Amino acid sequence: MHQIDFENGSITSNLFQTALPMLVAQILTLLYSIIDRVYIGRLPGPEGQAALAGIGLCFPFIIMVTAFTNLYGSGGSPLCAMARGKHDDEMASHMMNTAYSMLLVTALILTIGGQLFARPLLILFGATPDNLSFAISYLRIYLVGTPFAMLATGLVPYINAQGFSDMGMAVVTVGAILNILLDPLFIFGFHMGVGGAALATILSQTVSALLALRFLYSKKAVLTLRLYSLSRLLKSRAQIRDIASLGLASFIMQFTNALVNISCNHVLSVFGGTVYITTMTIISSIRQIIDTPIMAITEGASPILSYNYGARRPARIRQTIRMFTVTGLTYTILMWLLINHFPSWFIHIFSSDPALHEVAIPAVRTYFAAFIFQALQYSGQSVFKSLGKKRHAIFFSLLRKVVLVVPLTFFFPYVMHMGTHGVFLAEPVSNFIGGLACFTTMLLTILPELKRM
Repeated sequence: MHQIDFENGSITSNLFQTALPMLVAQILTLLYSIIDRVYIGRLPGPEGQAALAGIGLCFPFIIMVTAFTNLYGSGGSPLCAMARGKHDDEMASHMMNTAYSMLLVTALILTIGGQLFARPLLILFGATPDNLSFAISYLRIYLVGTPFAMLATGLVPYINAQGFSDMGMAVVTVGAILNILLDPLFIFGFHMGVGGAALATILSQTVSALLALRFLYSKKAVLTLRLYSLSRLLKSRAQIRDIASLGLASFIMQFTNALVNISCNHVLSVFGGTVYITTMTIISSIRQIIDTPIMAITEGASPILSYNYGARRPARIRQTIRMFTVTGLTYTILMWLLINHFPSWFIHIFSSDPALHEVAIPAVRTYFAAFIFQALQYSGQSVFKSLGKKRHAIFFSLLRKVVLVVPLTFFFPYVMHMGTHGVFLAEPVSNFIGGLACFTTMLLTILPELKRM
């Protein structure tokens, strides 16, 4: 298994070696949910629309699971990488094992709580009588696999932090391929519908989780995994606090995504109904697809930034920031051009219904109007998180979603009387303001610190 040299290898080579496997891994992770929607959207007639809307209504809870996964995965892995940069493998191992134990504890709580409150939660998320049964069927089965879903995603950053990004990619690849194969079998072959899609997902995530556990428990890993007892966790309160405080920015980003999703579905159910909830489900899916490469670039840079920050090598940090920012901006410009000129290409992935296309095409163009500024948001956030700047990372997570998107989602339709158009307009406005503010602040605070280092 090849290990990347973060300290002496070239920045271009390091970024390529970390970002490329992460890109493949994130694309394959994306397939877990995207493939479900692609197949469900092909169900005939109104049932397909209602089923697709039902899965979309489960997004907030699935996003919350991702939020808690990032709290310990994205929160602990930079600290693990920094400790390795200081050649303190004992502390690096302690950070990883604390996060691993907290992932399992949190997963069990979410599984039990979700099963108990599935129906009222889905109604709160905007479910209607025609799509509630589809949403409940999907969510209850998905919840069973929550521990494996959190381990499959939450342990990969620690594999990458040790320099084994190809292994991190393999963990996700195996599960994603299995999901692609099982989805049509369960949905159409066994006629299980949305329940079959959920079952295929949790079986695939289980395989990914077991593969990650097998590697991290083996002698091939630099840091060996170990499950802490409750008493040991209580003694690790300081580490839990450090991990959670750094991961809070990623947690807030995901948690506020859920809040935005709930808000959008609620307003759309009032002003437009199921067809607009289905449209938002498609837009969210497109967003996940086109966000994946830029997330891989910025996340791929994270262990390089963290390691060299711990090793006090400012020149390598500046070079890494410059490289992934330029790459991210180039990518977002190209994607904006494609979406603006060919929106039907993206919509057709999930539905070929002409009536749905008529609603979705202008909505897609509006929603992605300021997508270019997303590169600035991700770049700034990644630098703050990777260098342990917790307050900045948390503030800009809250600014874009809680301060801007959620209020605008209600303000434009109700106060400005813009109806459903106002819901889709809230995103580009927040992208422009939030992305510009985050990146500018990063330049004004981080670059002077690196100059003093």
